Amino acid sequence: MRCPACQYNGTRVVDSRPVDDNKEIRRRRECESCSFRFTTFEKIEETPLIVVKKEGSREEFSREKVLRGLIRACEKRPVPLEQLEEIVLAIEKELRRLGNAEVRSEDVGEMVMDSLAKVDEVAYVRFASVYRQFKDITVFIDELKEIMTRQTNGK
Repeated sequence: MRCPACQYNGTRVVDSRPVDDNKEIRRRRECESCSFRFTTFEKIEETPLIVVKKEGSREEFSREKVLRGLIRACEKRPVPLEQLEEIVLAIEKELRRLGNAEVRSEDVGEMVMDSLAKVDEVAYVRFASVYRQFKDITVFIDELKEIMTRQTNGK
């Protein structure tokens, strides 16, 4: 590591500590030549995760976008924000675990719906109605019947 003050190519680590939920390491360094102290951050470089939309366009996976969809589906529902953030992290973790650089938006949507169904059925129906673009009330009723069947089979 080169010293930003004197450009000497030798530094020693004075202090290290994890930051950002153990995703980064903050290091205090000291130049072995001029004793100048500075801070560096080290983190794992993640490959971008690309979402392929229905019409074929591509965009980088956005935790914020998924979280916004969850928040909207859970408006006025007793679901804490922390739980929604955990869902988003779990979905991203699972997508990265699969090891594909590109994922279909349909797959992301299904993962969101599966998670919401376990958390809050009203939020699930809200999200599904927008995501699946219910064309009429019969499709909506079919979805509700499926939820009711799952409830009776689960008990």
